[in-house]
Amino acid sequence: MFGVRLGVLDVGSNTVHLLVVDAHRGGHPMPMSSTKATLRLSENMDDEGRITVAGAERLISTVAEFASIAETSRCVELMPFATSALREAANSDEVLARVRTETGVELQVLSGVDEARLTFLAVRRWYGWSAGRILNLDIGGGSLEISTGGDEEPDVALSLQLGAGRLTRDWLREDPPGKRRVAVLRDWLDAELVAPAKELVAAGKPDLAVGTSKTFRSLARLTGAAPSGAGPRVRRTLTGSGLRQLIAFISRMTAADRAELEGVSSDRSQQLVAGALVAEASMRALSLDTLEICPWALREGLILRKLDTDMNGGLEATILPGAARGGDPGGPQPGPIEAATP
Repeated sequence: MFGVRLGVLDVGSNTVHLLVVDAHRGGHPMPMSSTKATLRLSENMDDEGRITVAGAERLISTVAEFASIAETSRCVELMPFATSALREAANSDEVLARVRTETGVELQVLSGVDEARLTFLAVRRWYGWSAGRILNLDIGGGSLEISTGGDEEPDVALSLQLGAGRLTRDWLREDPPGKRRVAVLRDWLDAELVAPAKELVAAGKPDLAVGTSKTFRSLARLTGAAPSGAGPRVRRTLTGSGLRQLIAFISRMTAADRAELEGVSSDRSQQLVAGALVAEASMRALSLDTLEICPWALREGLILRKLDTDMNGGLEATILPGAARGGDPGGPQPGPIEAATP
């Protein structure tokens, strides 16, 4: 099968991310470019849980811009999707209709369980069958996804409203957060994770425990893992002891100071403490001492599922104007828009 160039447009709670890859069924998707914009969509909501006019305008403008980049990059198809922020917004249908009308892009809103399932597929493909039963944790801005299984489809896939951005807004509004507030959030997280952990443990003991998402990558980097420049195939881990020491350190810092740490972006520094507390509580609830950090996650899972179901099946995709179906993209190939981060 000839390779195709695909674009994945990910509208998350914090950022909008366009990943362009060259891929073919049975092969390793090769990232060609990665473009991001920080929208903090979950923070652009009114008291009734509606995305504000300003937030919707920024979203529409960004989606239009990124769809244009995908077309210029000669993507055959664009797979646009949204997660918890749009999933939970009171005016989600209205905003989605505006995006469709004004940009021609129809965002597919994924359920939390679908997020967990697709991320699990990416993790399984990365580590292979020899990994045995996998348990995967993924911390987003609005939700925490946990999944476990011995095949490509997890036996258990859960989505919990324990995202780093959500908890920062609800619990850690002071900068830096108060020591007592951190302790209370720790206790609350322990209570929230009792029932999910019981369900996951009942499914079977994992042979491999994995963490995906930018939050886990940042936490691993801050506890001594190799930088992104070392490449995606370098083994990276996060330990419970290292995480506890890190929390004691970063919880006393302001968001501005945390943004100066290596591996922490300014748009993520504010919610780093909450993300670290969710990671710590999850590992504690599931009796995990160490997590392997996987470079693949939801976007790669979507690409792999699309390839598995052929270009005409599975998820609906936006066919870009002027793009030919199938075959080699051909012609001059654009260079990376910014350094790709697998």
